[in-house]
Amino acid sequence: MHKLPPLHPRQLGRGVAALIPQSGTEVSAAGRAAAALAALQTVPVQLGVLQAAALLLDELGSSGADDETRATAEETARLLRAAMGFPAG
Repeated sequence: MHKLPPLHPRQLGRGVAALIPQSGTEVSAAGRAAAALAALQTVPVQLGVLQAAALLLDELGSSGADDETRATAEETARLLRAAMGFPAG
């Protein structure tokens, strides 16, 4: 079964950095700053939305999807449950 590598605190922000245009691009400094602020903004999500996503991912994980898709769905569902403080599924 495919397992995602564990995330270390330093790795968590790397995806956000990819969303922010870098200097030397056609985007102004103000545009880069606005992108950085938007990428880091916290968005509240109701617990029920996370629970529904985990259930849908469970279904995908037990479907006829390819091995990589199933493994990714299962691991994502596990991570969602861990973030919600729920036992694995």
